[in-house]
Amino acid sequence: MSKTLEPTLNARRPFVGLARLLRPRSLRLSIAAFAYLLKDSPQWVLPVITAAVIDTVVNGGPVEGLIWLGAGAMALVATNFPVNLLWVRLYSSTIRDLGVTLRNQMAHRLQELSIGFHSRSNSSIIQTKVVRDVENVELMLLQGANPTLSALGVLVGAGIVLALQVPAFLLLFALVVPISVALIRWMRVRSEVRNEGFRRDVELFSSRVGEMASLLPITRAHGLEFTATQRVVSSARTVRDSGLSLDITNGKFAALAWMAFQLLAIACLIGAAVISIAGPLSITPGQVVLLSTYFVSMTNSIVNLLNLAPIVTKGRESLKSMGEVLEEPDLEKNEGKVTVSTTHGNLRFEGVGYRYSVDDDPAIHEIDLDIREGETIAFVGRSGSGKSTVLNLALGFLRPTSGRILLDGTDMESLDLRTVRRHISVVPQESVLFTGSIRENITYGLGQVDEALIRTALRDANALALVDGLPEGLETMLGERGARLSGGQKQRISIARALIRDPRILLLDEATSALDAESEQQVQQALSNLRRGRTTLVVAHRLSTIRSADRIVVLDNGTVAEVGTHATLLHANGLYARLFDAQAG
Repeated sequence: MSKTLEPTLNARRPFVGLARLLRPRSLRLSIAAFAYLLKDSPQWVLPVITAAVIDTVVNGGPVEGLIWLGAGAMALVATNFPVNLLWVRLYSSTIRDLGVTLRNQMAHRLQELSIGFHSRSNSSIIQTKVVRDVENVELMLLQGANPTLSALGVLVGAGIVLALQVPAFLLLFALVVPISVALIRWMRVRSEVRNEGFRRDVELFSSRVGEMASLLPITRAHGLEFTATQRVVSSARTVRDSGLSLDITNGKFAALAWMAFQLLAIACLIGAAVISIAGPLSITPGQVVLLSTYFVSMTNSIVNLLNLAPIVTKGRESLKSMGEVLEEPDLEKNEGKVTVSTTHGNLRFEGVGYRYSVDDDPAIHEIDLDIREGETIAFVGRSGSGKSTVLNLALGFLRPTSGRILLDGTDMESLDLRTVRRHISVVPQESVLFTGSIRENITYGLGQVDEALIRTALRDANALALVDGLPEGLETMLGERGARLSGGQKQRISIARALIRDPRILLLDEATSALDAESEQQVQQALSNLRRGRTTLVVAHRLSTIRSADRIVVLDNGTVAEVGTHATLLHANGLYARLFDAQAG
């Protein structure tokens, strides 16, 4: 993975971060903007030609002048097509590239954030930030560019023409600016709060939908379809109400803006006509049309800009949403630390303690344990005794809040854990497989792997006959999360994935607790092959599965209560013996 990325979006000043992202693309954007202003120039040039045609007609000629004016107008219009293509290619490709950059930065940041952050976060909400929020920013920039540049072109072009032909009317046109600013400020104050509320409601709705999908088997098993549906429906109604409130605010704003500028346009038309007739200023009939056309164009451009306020506010809220992730400080800091190219697998816990928050009691306390290379250590105990916490500390997902953990004599706090984990494999209670072929699942992240190595891993994982029995063998496509396989089959594929990496340290987190007796026997044989010659840490629920462990560590309320082999602990008649008798009885 690349170096830690500095956040480029700021949740408090989102547009400043966006400008920072666009700065390297400024030349391309400048050329695109020039192309747009050129292709859009008929908006303010054609009214000048129209005014000249009217004055020529009123004055009775000459006809040659009308021909030249017509030719000039046609040539101007003809440039629109090629220049517009240039604008679209330059601008759209730049914004789409920005979308890729944002998604890449989000993906990198999510990989750098600690497991603690991900355990606190909802995966559906994270998905919304990466997909929907980036899409909102792209939409804001793509839909906002045309009205913005068009308004700029009309304002500048019309301003120059008026300054040359009817400078007295510049003051009336200048009224557009303060009115626009006032309307935008009014809209922004009211829209920001509603947009943020709407965004939070949509994120909650995404979370509820994700929960419904993941809990579907439990829902069906207990006949809770109505309850699950009501949770989603309730959240959907909240999104509806929040969105409706936002739409009403936007509708009020659009109507007020349209009314204000139409009144100004009428005033400009009548005022120019009165002045032309009364004679205080020398204004020709063509210039009356010119003034009216410019004012209508300008006010329409400003109204279009103001109508963008909802999209801009939504885009700003999405920038804030992504900024929350990119600024999240809960990182797993690895940069600049010692990289690990090889390891023997010696682990030592020295006075290790961990608490999940300052206000919580310690999950584990004063753990002292020396795990030698190639040794199998099993951790047992009642629920909540700290077994999984110990495994997460060994993997570096959690960092000790007291004491230290040594790998081959080196404090893991000084090591780049990404390089440490290249020598570790984990087989969890529930195998994690993705949509793809069996080959892709086994060789995930390894690139091209010789098929003989894959088949050896499958054989040692007790899964070769399973794969060979499938019509497409290694190329058999698995459904989402390996849905086409049974629990025991998925575990054996996971074990093959661990074997092919030839890890020095192996972590088994209740790898057989969810299996039936026949599947458990097959998986246990595969695990025995996997453990051979490797340092292995096992969390076990079924005590019968860890009899062969070199040592069994019995945890109680986060402390080590007993350590020994299966036989010595039974003979001691302590906590382990009571747990074993309870299961056996």
